Amino acid sequence: MPSLRLGNIAPDFEAETTAGPIKFHEWSGNSWVILFSHPGDFTPVCTTELGEVARRAGDFAKRNVKLIGISANGLKDHSKWVEDISDFGARYGPTNVEFPIIADEDRKISTLYDMLDEQDATNRDAKGLPFTIRTLFVIDPKKVIRLTIAYPASTGRNFDEILRVIDSLQLGDKHRITTPVNWNKGEDVIVHPSVGNDEAKVLFPEVTFHKQPYLRTTPLKVSE
Repeated sequence: MPSLRLGNIAPDFEAETTAGPIKFHEWSGNSWVILFSHPGDFTPVCTTELGEVARRAGDFAKRNVKLIGISANGLKDHSKWVEDISDFGARYGPTNVEFPIIADEDRKISTLYDMLDEQDATNRDAKGLPFTIRTLFVIDPKKVIRLTIAYPASTGRNFDEILRVIDSLQLGDKHRITTPVNWNKGEDVIVHPSVGNDEAKVLFPEVTFHKQPYLRTTPLKVSE
């Protein structure tokens, strides 16, 4: 079975979605993308997730992130499911699902992205086709896969963590830094190992050199 790894180019594809037909690379343009899969429509955990993503659309937009879901159902089911997502999500705040959801009834895209649960013989639909694993990809503007996370069906995703990772990746691309455990935007960062000590003093005037020579930390002031 093909396997996509960090650093691979995200495969291009054409698909029918709730927002109309797309060519993935063309649709993504110069944005970051979150592509996240669901085993099927009208599933309880995924219903809560898509509502959360819809409510936090502004958080993703200000980071130049486009969102796109995928589920192994057709567009007719997707449209009905979006109504449920909006209705249930409204108890937590205004919920309007504007991002596209891919219709992947034939599992073509799920296969391309190695999302199928082929190990669990019970995780299949009425036709015997395997459901998709709950996988999330973060893809950068160069179409490179920067993060993958596979979740069990029983556990909802934590989108605070996904936003945190996107902040880390974007700052690292721009500032030659990495981020420590439990880091959140605005906290001290680690100077990238490729930066020498003399250069670190120039790039990061407030750098701290620790007892461990491979650890240099610094504040990083960034605009929101």
